[in-house]
Amino acid sequence: MSLERKDDHDHKGWMKSRELSPLETIYLTTLIWLDKRLRVVDYLEILEDLYYKVNMQMPKSHTEQYNLDNKFWYWYPLYALGSFSTIAYIVAAISGALLGFYYAPAAAAADGSPTVAYDSVLLIMGQLNLGYFLRSVHRWAAQIMVAAVFLHMLRVYFTGAYKEPRELNWLIGIILISLTLVFGYTGYLLPWSQLSYWAGQIGVEMSLSIPLIGEWVAQLMFGGFTLSQATLQRMYILHVFFLPFITTAVIALHIGIVWMQGIAEPH
Repeated sequence: MSLERKDDHDHKGWMKSRELSPLETIYLTTLIWLDKRLRVVDYLEILEDLYYKVNMQMPKSHTEQYNLDNKFWYWYPLYALGSFSTIAYIVAAISGALLGFYYAPAAAAADGSPTVAYDSVLLIMGQLNLGYFLRSVHRWAAQIMVAAVFLHMLRVYFTGAYKEPRELNWLIGIILISLTLVFGYTGYLLPWSQLSYWAGQIGVEMSLSIPLIGEWVAQLMFGGFTLSQATLQRMYILHVFFLPFITTAVIALHIGIVWMQGIAEPH
């Protein structure tokens, strides 16, 4: 008597009866192996059922509803701005992660050198192979993201796509553009150059100008009323640890709502 578990569905026999390519055979063999252990197919069926239920509730776009075909072809590039800003965010995230291997968030060193952070940026730009290219990609991706998000929100406003039932996603979009600007500001301070320093000082003065809670905001965001190692450390933690996770989650929510509601095309 064999102790081998019986294959109720005779997967091997089914695969032999088909003319499968080597790639298909490897894929199906792997899927069957995983399904026997992790019930992968069951979860795929649940996701498939959820996908069809969601899509059955998606409203038709104006192009479909009024049978407009390609009469609004000139709007289509404007409807790619959201995807364009997402791609720019992904490029900035990947290039920023690579830059993090060489960047040192320290305002001053024990040997008296003026700024370790700035020296690490000089090392990236001048000595690291493809370092100048990598930092340029990161900087341009960030600037393109800011411009794309701003233009995307203008398009949404002028085409009335913020109206019912898309008010919630409009508010999420406002949160996203705010996060994008904070991303840009914290990243601008990280090189700790003269431009970064005085941009940070402007931020301190703006915080102090807030009625009632100004001093508390300055202490929290900048570590005091003057720039120091605490300021650079706070900007680094915000830029590298907090903002990426928060922004990624909000982008996923934003895209998920667009997927469920459909794109609001102009009449």
